Amino acid sequence: MDIEGLVSSLKGKLIVSVQAYEKEPLRRPDIMAAMALACVQGGAAAIRCQGISDISAIKGQVTVPVIGLWKEGHEGVYITPTLRHARACVMAGADVVALDASDRPRPDGRSFEETVAALRDEDVCLMADCRSIEDVRRGFAAGCDLCSTTLSHGVAATDCTMADGPDIALIKRAVSEFPDRPIVCEGRVHTADDARKAMDAGAWSVVVGTAITHPASITSWFKSALEEK
Repeated sequence: MDIEGLVSSLKGKLIVSVQAYEKEPLRRPDIMAAMALACVQGGAAAIRCQGISDISAIKGQVTVPVIGLWKEGHEGVYITPTLRHARACVMAGADVVALDASDRPRPDGRSFEETVAALRDEDVCLMADCRSIEDVRRGFAAGCDLCSTTLSHGVAATDCTMADGPDIALIKRAVSEFPDRPIVCEGRVHTADDARKAMDAGAWSVVVGTAITHPASITSWFKSALEEK
């Protein structure tokens, strides 16, 4: 599938993020691959995952597109922070590579634009993970194929509560500026209603992670609800 066809295949669809964090019991490539396959059986149009081992394992199990990234560190640019990280994701089997679209310094000294240009020369499909409308503008200007609201919430997914919702305001603003470009909603989509609201706001597709694939967080939400007085 070419890049245009791949991006078109995601329109109006659900993408599931399948990730486990350090020291968690599910943090094994074979477990992530099994979870990804289960999500595809449930109707996921693509899988988003992180880490070379997980990308490779999941790619071996599913036939839908795999959006790969490589997280390194926890501050600054940590989502696919360098050209080396991005190329490794491609080599592991990622159909799309996601990377931080901010203008913050990167470990290898390249700018976001320089990184994107090198990957575009290699025909890599790219998703820009954005914090703000400025990042969305930067992502499309640099040549990314999709822009996502991944980083607009400013905290780790596991630090959000079920009451936190997606960044509908950013989606609407991005869609108004780029009505014909793929704006992906990601982050804090915790219910089916959240997903529907994002789609109604104009999102190209919706990524759901924690609410589907992170049982520790889901369990904590139910526990908190039962303990409310």
